Amino acid sequence: MINIKEDERLNKLNHSCAHLMAQAVKHLYPEAKFWVGPVIEEGFYYDIDLGEEKIKEEDLERISKEMKKIVKDGKRIVRHEISKDEALEMFKDDPYKIDLISRMDEKDTVISCYSQGDFTDLCRGPHVETVKECKYFKLLKFSGAYFKGDSNNQMLQRIYGICFDTEEDLNKHLQELEDAKNRDHRKIGKDLGIYMMDDLIGKGLPMYLPNGFILWNELENYIRNKEIKRGYKHVQTPPLGNVELYKTSGHWEHYKDSMFPKMEVEGEEFVLRPMNCPHHMVIYGNDIHSYRDLPLRIAEIARDCRFEASGALKGIERVRTFCQNDSHIFCTLEQVESEFKGVVDLILEVYKELGINNYRFELSLRDKEDTVKYHPDDEMWDKAETMLRQVLNDIGVEYVEKIGEAAFYGPKLDVQVKPAVGNEITLSTCQLDFCLPAKFNLNYIDKNGEKQTPVVLHRAVFGSIDRFIAYYLEETKGALPVWMSPVQVNILPVNNKYHEEYAKEVYNKLIEENIRVELDNRDEKVGYRMRESVIRKIPYALILGQKEVDEKTISYRKYGSEETITISQEEFINLINKEMRK
Repeated sequence: MINIKEDERLNKLNHSCAHLMAQAVKHLYPEAKFWVGPVIEEGFYYDIDLGEEKIKEEDLERISKEMKKIVKDGKRIVRHEISKDEALEMFKDDPYKIDLISRMDEKDTVISCYSQGDFTDLCRGPHVETVKECKYFKLLKFSGAYFKGDSNNQMLQRIYGICFDTEEDLNKHLQELEDAKNRDHRKIGKDLGIYMMDDLIGKGLPMYLPNGFILWNELENYIRNKEIKRGYKHVQTPPLGNVELYKTSGHWEHYKDSMFPKMEVEGEEFVLRPMNCPHHMVIYGNDIHSYRDLPLRIAEIARDCRFEASGALKGIERVRTFCQNDSHIFCTLEQVESEFKGVVDLILEVYKELGINNYRFELSLRDKEDTVKYHPDDEMWDKAETMLRQVLNDIGVEYVEKIGEAAFYGPKLDVQVKPAVGNEITLSTCQLDFCLPAKFNLNYIDKNGEKQTPVVLHRAVFGSIDRFIAYYLEETKGALPVWMSPVQVNILPVNNKYHEEYAKEVYNKLIEENIRVELDNRDEKVGYRMRESVIRKIPYALILGQKEVDEKTISYRKYGSEETITISQEEFINLINKEMRK
C-alpha cells in the first residue's frame, strides 16, 4: 500500500484536500475552529472544534457533498506571506491558531497562509494550483483527539480522508483498505476464536482461547522439534528476576524505562523479565565448560513482559507480554561463522516451509557518535561488526547496513518481512555478543588448559510467537494450513435422524488418528452449517448423507473449493496425514 507522505505529488494533493475538507466543514458548521491538518501515511486528517456538535457517520457524506461543490467551483489556491502581528490579527478569534502563532520565535517571522475562495488557513504548503485537482477523494472515518495530544485539554474531532489524481487510483486504494480490514489479525482472531483481550485483565495482555492454544502449541512444537534436531538444549527459567541481574547485564541502565516497575519483597527488588539472555548467562555459568562442550545452544520458549505505551498496543502484534522463541548459542571465536551460518540456514528453512517469501536482511550496526546507547568498547564493536559482515559476505546473503540499530551489546542481523498489509516488521533476528559473557565472567577451558571468554549468538527465528501468529493470520486471511488449523475437519450429517450415528462413527475414527475434528449436528439445514464452516475457514467439511451411510464413504469439500469429492474413510485419513506431513 502506498505511503502518501513519502510521495511528493500525493503529499501535496492530500495537503490541499485537507484544506478543501476544512472549507466544507466551515460552510456546514460556521462556528468550527481548526487545529492542525497534516498529511500522514494513510492520507490526511484535520482536528476540529465543533463546540457541542458531534460528527456522525452520515455527516461524512454531507461534508463530501459540500467538498464536491467547492471542487466544481474551481477556485485557485493562493499563497500569502504575512507577519506575525498580521497573523495574530487575522486569527484573533481562533484560540488554536493563536496558540500556533504565539509559539513562533521571532516577532517578524514571515508566516504563510493559503486561501481558496472564502477560506484561509495557516500552512507552510506546498499546495496544488486549484481545488479542481482534489476531485478524487474519500472521507474515511472520524475519531476523537485531544488538543496537542494532552488528555487535560479539549477533546477535538478528527476527520480522516485520502485523495488521488484519478478515480482508478482511488478505487484501487479503497479496495486495498477493504482487503486490509479483512486481513486484520484482530478481526480474524475474534472470528476464529484465537484470542481475546479484556481491560479487567489489562491492556496488552492477550488470553489465548482453545483454538488459539492449539495454534500456539503447533507452532511451539514445530520450532522446538527443529531446534532439537539441530542440537539445541531446552530450558525453563522464571518470568521475573532480581534487579541486580539486569544491572549486571546492563539492561537496567539501557532498558529500565521499558520494564514494568520493580517490586520489593523481603528486602529484594524484582522486575518482570523483559528478555531472557541474563537468565541463560547464569545457566551457562552454573557449570565448568571445556572447549569440547562448545557450541552450547540453550533454547527456551519464554514469556517476557515490557511496558509498551497504550497507544502503541495492537492486538497480539504489539503487546505487554509476549513469548519469545529464544536461544543463546555459546561458542568459541572460531565457531562464530559456522554457528551464524546455521542460524541463517534455520531461518531460511522455516521461511521456505511456511511460504514466507517477501523478506530482506538488515545488518544493524552501532552509531559511533552515540556514546550513551552502546557499550563503550571500540575494539569489541569493530571486531564484532567486521566478523558479522564477513560471515554475511561468505554466506552470499544480500543485506543492507543500518547505522544506529544495533543492540547495546553488539551488532545484529534482522530479517525484515513485508506483510500482506501494513509496514515491514522484524520477524527473525541474530545478534553477536562479546559483551554479556564478559559482564557475567563466563569462561571455558581451551585446548591449552587456559580460560577463555565465549562468544554468544542471541537468536529468535519466530521473534515472538504472538507477533508471528498475528503476521501469519494476516498472510493467510485465517485460512491456515491443515497442520496449524485448530479444527481440521468438520463433520456435517445431512439429517441427524438417519445419518448422525454414522457421523459419530467417522468422528471417533478421526479422533483415534489424532485428527482435530468437530461434529456439527445442530438442528439446522446442512447448507447453513456448511456456510458457517466456510466462515470459520475449517480446511475440510465432510457431508454425510444416505449414500455415504450405505457405502461407508466420505464426501468432503475442501475450503476454497466448490467441488465435493467422495472417497473411502481410509483414503481420507491418508489424504489428511499426507497434507500435514507436507
